[in-house]
Amino acid sequence: MCMRLHINLDEELVEQIDELAGARGRSAFIRETLAKEVEERRAWAAFERAAGSCPNFGDHLGPDWVRRMRREDGARRQKRLDEAWARHDDPD
Repeated sequence: MCMRLHINLDEELVEQIDELAGARGRSAFIRETLAKEVEERRAWAAFERAAGSCPNFGDHLGPDWVRRMRREDGARRQKRLDEAWARHDDPD
């Protein structure tokens, strides 16, 4: 179920959104952006709760974990670049 909201945004922010999503894509852009932010904040909240429950929680977050996180982040960036190029190459 969708719910309509009334929110106030600065004109400059709306212009930036339009540059990225187009005037007809505002709602989808805002919806997707907020969903990602909510997911990230919930994940961090869960992480912080878990970290506080064990005195040695961070001990396993060594260099291997950091490298894996960097690879995954790089893979996500590459996927976005590939999708952008695919849209660019698509004649429609």
